[in-house]
This record gives sequence, structure tokens and C-alpha cells, in this order.
Amino acid sequence: MGRWALDVAFLWKAVLTLGLVLLYYCFSIGITFYNKWLTKSFHFPLFMTMLHLAVIFLFSALSRALVQCSSHRARVVLSWADYLRRVAPTALATALDVGLSNWSFLYVTVSLYTMTKSSAVLFILIFSLIFKLEELSTQFNVEGFALVLGASFIGGIRWTLTQMLLQKAELGLQNPIDTMFHLQPLMFLGLFPLFAVFEGLHLSTSEKIFRFQDTGLLLRVLGSLFLGGILAFGLGFSEFLLVSRTSSLTLSIAGIFKEVCTLLLAAHLLGDQISLLNWLGFALCLSGISLHVALKALHSRGDGGPKALKGLGSSPDLELLLRSSQREEGDNEEEEYFVAQGQQ
Repeated sequence: MGRWALDVAFLWKAVLTLGLVLLYYCFSIGITFYNKWLTKSFHFPLFMTMLHLAVIFLFSALSRALVQCSSHRARVVLSWADYLRRVAPTALATALDVGLSNWSFLYVTVSLYTMTKSSAVLFILIFSLIFKLEELSTQFNVEGFALVLGASFIGGIRWTLTQMLLQKAELGLQNPIDTMFHLQPLMFLGLFPLFAVFEGLHLSTSEKIFRFQDTGLLLRVLGSLFLGGILAFGLGFSEFLLVSRTSSLTLSIAGIFKEVCTLLLAAHLLGDQISLLNWLGFALCLSGISLHVALKALHSRGDGGPKALKGLGSSPDLELLLRSSQREEGDNEEEEYFVAQGQQ
């Protein structure tokens, strides 16, 4: 009877993990192809990103309100001093990372975007060392490649700053819902100057938004943009659920296979041409990521026993969202979470 109960528990955990991974894949791969699809007809990626930020802020605020009503505890609200001094750098880096990534879809294919963004792990490692958190094809476009490479570079700063932000227990931002809520307004403001310079005039004279003549077309455009915001919020929340219910190692491994799935889908659905040299280079990059994840996992086990997370620890209100989720990760596994984020 005991053996049967263990088998059922193991099977249930396996099914739950698979379901969470598939949910993460749906949002992560879905938003990548959604952004590429939308930018083919709507050439204002910065405006699209800003609207997504507004939707994420709205859903984060609603989630906080629901949790507050359920727990009868006030949510954390940072002072203006902490908000501007500690959150602003992370928000600006995140806004530039996301904005440049979406901007690059105007010029590059999904396959080139995916392969180039994989280099973000290198930048995360570089900036982690700086902040002392760690002891060509026919489809090539120079402008688009520069944008996505710049996004990868800024992504290294982004996730390093995010890790530092979450590790500051006194701020009370261990719950990613609270983090998203506080980041979105400053991200919106940080991206607005770029939008005003490069898209403001063109958007103000576009018949798709401000000078619309067809109400049906306007509603379809706004509906498409709102859908992207839902996908963006779902991506962040699915990552949160996956890490909380399993481990950061699971997210890292899932992220590696997600890149392969994205490339295969790009070749099959969009007709992206991927040469043997492209595949070899991409395989080399993913091999390095896989080796890093494996070494960190072995090192974590070698330390003997789990440790309390500094930045992603459980909190009472977390249980209302996750329903008895347990965290069994060590300090070294925490970094793997941010490595996985660099692959987004």
C-alpha cells in the first residue's frame, strides 16, 4: 500500500511538472511568434511593448488585490526613495531589453533572434562577476542583429539587477507579482523617450491608431496588442509557478529545449532557413549552457543539504497563490533561475 502511494505521488508530480513546462512553453514560444507576426503588419514595436507593460501592470495590480483580500494583509508598497534608487535601474534595463528585443523583430527572423538571445547567458555571467554575485546567413540583417545583440547585452545587466533586487529582503519583493507591479510603471517611463523619438510622429499619423477610419480595424489592432500583454503576463507567472512547484534547474533545462523547439517551429512555420553552420553554433552555445547548469547542480548537491534562498524564499501570501508549494532549492540553484531567464 505504501509503495502504491509513493508511485501515485511520483506520477502526480511528474504530470504536474510536465503540465507546468507545457504551460511555460505555450506562453514563451507563443509570445515570440506573436511578436514576429504582429510586427509584420504593425510597425510600432515600442508602442506595442508599452501597451504590454500597461496590461502586465493591470493584471499584477488585480492579482495583488485578490491576494490581499484573501489574506487580509496589506501588500508591500515601496517608498519613493527606495523605488527610484533601487527599482529604477532594474526597470530601465528590463525596458531596454524587452523593447530592443521586440524592435529587432522588424528586421530579423525568429531563428536568428533565438540564436542571438542565447548569448545573454554570457553577459549574465560577466555582469554577475562585476557585481560580485559569482566567485552569418542570407537572412542576416545588421540593424536587427545589433538590436537583438544589444538586448542580450542589456539582458545580462537586467537579470543581474533583478537578482540583486530580489535578494534585498528588506524591500519585500520576493514575490514576483509584487516585483512586476513595481517595475512596470518605471519600465513604461523608461521606454517612452525611445518611443517618442522613433515612433511617436509616425504613430500619430497612422491610420491604424490615432487617425483611424475603420473602427473594426482599430478594435482588431487593440485586441491583438492586448492579447500580447496577456501572453507577457502569463509568461512571467508561468515561470514563477514552474520554479516554485519544481526547481530552478527544471526551468533551466526546460529553457534549453524551448530554444530548440522555437528554431524547429520557425523553420517549419515561417520558412526560416537554418544552415548546418547555424545549427552547429547554436548547439555549441546550448552545450555550454547545459554544462553550466549540470555543474551548478552537482556543486549544489556537493554542498550537502538544501539552504534557504536569499531572494526567492517562500512567504505566507505565496501559499495562497501556489497552494502548499514547497521550495527545496539552494543558493546555487537560485542563479540557475536567472540563467534560464537570460534565454528568454
